[in-house]
Amino acid sequence: MQRLRDALSDDRSHVPLDIAALELANIEFPGLDLEASTFRLDNLAQQIGSQLTAGASGLDFIRASNDLLFDVLQFRGDKENYYDPRNSCLNSVLMRRLGIPITLSVVYMEIARRLSRRVYGVGLPGHFIVAYEDASARYWIDPFHAGRILSFSDLCELARETAGVDIRSNPAVLAPVSTRQILVRMLSNLKVIYLRGDALDKARQVLDLLIEAMPAYAEEYRHRGLVHLRQLNHRAAKSDLETYLRLEPGSPEREQIEKQLLMIERWKAGLN
Repeated sequence: MQRLRDALSDDRSHVPLDIAALELANIEFPGLDLEASTFRLDNLAQQIGSQLTAGASGLDFIRASNDLLFDVLQFRGDKENYYDPRNSCLNSVLMRRLGIPITLSVVYMEIARRLSRRVYGVGLPGHFIVAYEDASARYWIDPFHAGRILSFSDLCELARETAGVDIRSNPAVLAPVSTRQILVRMLSNLKVIYLRGDALDKARQVLDLLIEAMPAYAEEYRHRGLVHLRQLNHRAAKSDLETYLRLEPGSPEREQIEKQLLMIERWKAGLN
């Protein structure tokens, strides 16, 4: 996963989003064939590009993309099994044509990149969309809802519905998000999914990557420490939980964490 690690470590990394996202999917699908997925993206881009004239507008590109992806191929948001880990894995989204907002957005962005169209991710509170932008126009697009084109008032309503947030007071949330930010968000989604499903080995792999990407972010040490504790890796658990308390000395979880550290010390004493 070296290319994924490179993309996570530096916002200036030249690792393409699709490659990094596919390496991330190795956690759920060990040994997956990256080339098969990049071929699918190439093919989708070629089909859309064949429908566009040399002077095609941004709206022409959006309509051609939406027609193929959502009308012909029936890509769609998986509302019934939203927390299925396959929905967070780009290879599976391309095969099953089901995903969550961020992975469907990655498909849209990577097709656009292949066609030299500027489409970037927008991390709305509680939702993820894309924006198309060129010298003459900008459109917000929601791949989770069949590529619906959104007005600013639609964005405000969407943020209120999904997160209870008024984005009019913080328009910075509409700024482009970087490849690194997208990957961190995808990893964070998988972390929640794996912890919910008690997939502890996979959760630990995700947490290793998150901590490598954000070594000063305390919460991930707490999560990984608790995973280590459940897997009886007491030394690693102690290190992570102590790091969490050092980074977050005023944590409301402090008393509980100190109890867990005391339990580890008692366990160690019992071995002597």
